[in-house]
Amino acid sequence: MKELTHFIDGQRVKGTSGRFADVFNPATGEAIARVPLATVQELNDAVARAEQAQKAWGATNPQRRARVMMKFGALINEHMDELAELVSMEHGKTLPDARGDVQRGLEVVELCMGAPSLLKGEYTDNGGPGIDLYSMRQPLGVVAGITPFNFPAMIPLWKMAPALSSGNAMILKPSERVPSTSLRLAELLIEAGLPAGVLQVVNGDKDTVDAILDNDTVQAVGFVGSTPIAQYIYGRAASNGKRAQCFGGAKNHMIIMPDADLDMAADALVGASFGAAGERCMAISVAVPVGKETADALVEKLLPRIEKLKVGPYTAGEDVDYGPVITAASKARIEGLIASGVDGGASLLVDGRDFALQGYENGFFVGPSMFDNVTPDMEIYKQEIFGPVLTQVRTGTYEEALELVIDNEYGNGTAIYTADGDTARDFAHRVNVGMVGINFPIPVPLSYHTFGGWKKSAFGDLNQYGPDAFRFYTKTKTVTARWFSGIKEGGEFNFKAMD
Repeated sequence: MKELTHFIDGQRVKGTSGRFADVFNPATGEAIARVPLATVQELNDAVARAEQAQKAWGATNPQRRARVMMKFGALINEHMDELAELVSMEHGKTLPDARGDVQRGLEVVELCMGAPSLLKGEYTDNGGPGIDLYSMRQPLGVVAGITPFNFPAMIPLWKMAPALSSGNAMILKPSERVPSTSLRLAELLIEAGLPAGVLQVVNGDKDTVDAILDNDTVQAVGFVGSTPIAQYIYGRAASNGKRAQCFGGAKNHMIIMPDADLDMAADALVGASFGAAGERCMAISVAVPVGKETADALVEKLLPRIEKLKVGPYTAGEDVDYGPVITAASKARIEGLIASGVDGGASLLVDGRDFALQGYENGFFVGPSMFDNVTPDMEIYKQEIFGPVLTQVRTGTYEEALELVIDNEYGNGTAIYTADGDTARDFAHRVNVGMVGINFPIPVPLSYHTFGGWKKSAFGDLNQYGPDAFRFYTKTKTVTARWFSGIKEGGEFNFKAMD
């Protein structure tokens, strides 16, 4: 079995703890590698090395740091297929979806190529008699990213690109289920010109996470994962005086109004619900049609689309719609929630529990499932399923549908399908959710805006990527200056380009 490594001081390094976690191919259920789990001492050593490397990197001017991002972006494009296959091999998502995973991360790298403009401070001339005021954004020092299994490329890139562009060193702790993509990205960053030690990839489990949270040198922590863990990390980081942005679970609703184009809505629902086997924090898992006629017609549109979905391993071709879920435990949990929906009285219109794929009987596949007549008191509604299951909650009016979304404890993403601009505008203004789609099923903002949920979907004051990322990864210093000496004489006549 292949033995993976950490990435320390610019090279792959074997772990010393003697503890490992298995990495599986979800399509076959076979362990294909094992990844070392760092000791507290290994983590602390990596932080100490990063602290030393950060001093010179933080003193490097923003243009030179941006040039590393330029080269890094070019290398990601050059190695797109290789990175996508690493994502698919360990996560199970299809190759087109894996390329999208890499691409959405690359877009944040592209934003960071313009980081100098986002790192500028402010200036006030003559704020008082002979007094000028100015501010500067400076790096925090050493920061950490703790990233989930469901986006092995995108979310590590969302963390590392703004943090490094701002002049920080980063400790990246990827999910132990999908470590290979982060390790390869770290190698590409060294090839792009990042000094050794500025990015350290340390694999580990809860012990490693706690060591990050308790290390005094680490100044900030970014996390994406489940809500209970997000809340835990946020609380422990804050109690230790660290900045934290922690993004948790979701229960994303799509309201379908009677005037919506139901073919477009059905296509959007199928893609947003079942893509990546439902393992997206922005997946639409709840359809909310308004009115019985809309609900009945939507079911008629959805069923044939769901029943023809092609489920299989990423190696089966580009026309596979989605692959396996990440682990056997995930498969068992999803199937248990489907059973709870049946027991609770919901109408199971499509049952994916008995799905079997010849030659892949030990894989972690779950067939597509759909419920109708779900109510908010059912576990199938209250839990984030994180699997290929679409539930339909019927409502009688727009206000009832809107209140359903408002009352839900999660607030990551939501969408409405309608032909009426007033309704869409009202929905966008009133709904208490961080990202809103209007006739758009998965409203993940582009890289020059920001990504972030509300309510129990996020803990912290600033969002991921975009301008908020540069606020999060820098601290502001404000200088008040007054000069008493005269203007110095002499001039310099040779134009010198900035290095």
